[in-house]
Amino acid sequence: MIFNPRQQELLEWVQRAGHVSVDELAHHFGVTPQTIRRDINQLADERKLHRVHGGASAHSSVENVEYSARKVLNIDAKERIAKLVAEHIPNHASVFMNLGTTSEAVARALQHHVGLRVITNNPHIAMTMCHYADSEVILAGGVMRAKDNGICGEATIEFIRQFRVDYAVLGVACIEMDGTLRDFEMRETRTSEAIIAQARNVFLVVDHTKFGRPSLVQMGHLRQITALFTDQDVPAELLPVLEETGTELYIASPTASES
Repeated sequence: MIFNPRQQELLEWVQRAGHVSVDELAHHFGVTPQTIRRDINQLADERKLHRVHGGASAHSSVENVEYSARKVLNIDAKERIAKLVAEHIPNHASVFMNLGTTSEAVARALQHHVGLRVITNNPHIAMTMCHYADSEVILAGGVMRAKDNGICGEATIEFIRQFRVDYAVLGVACIEMDGTLRDFEMRETRTSEAIIAQARNVFLVVDHTKFGRPSLVQMGHLRQITALFTDQDVPAELLPVLEETGTELYIASPTASES
């Protein structure tokens, strides 16, 4: 099938960035969101990309977007989510924090907290939080990944099992509409599973691009999550699952000045 120039550029953008929202595309091309949705539907029908809530993502379930791209992707949404999460974590709390750029945003948002005890397998978070007032950061050992410096593996899991914390802040690659949580790598998912098992409260932090995104490895289910923090309304088909699991939902909507 031959695509028009707008559709070709749209496809190249999604493949480069990993995900793009309908609003971003409509603004860039100077067309209506309805036109962009038709383009996305057509490209998805041809299996060139994947339709997700509010946009489109690259058609891959086995490989995440490059870390350098993820750091700046939807950064405003991640910062809003992070600020809201920080409001739900008190001073003098113990916190697990895993890999992911949204978790890293939460780490930055906690900069005014005092007396935190943080356990993490994310060196970026450790470097961010080690100077916070009256706080302590414990960095897990294990195998460090070259692509993002994340630490995973059996040694990491055994290390995590030594602790029982007040809160876990977790990012994830995908939330399916039945509540299944997924990520790209087995070692990473097993590490996150260990964190969930050792936390009294589990906060899942995801921007809207993660709903329905194709990812390979099952990590868990929303029934294990205390609260879900995101930046937009969740897909309607997920609402009954949240009600059934009792998972609290918090939406960090943009302010009027940001809209």
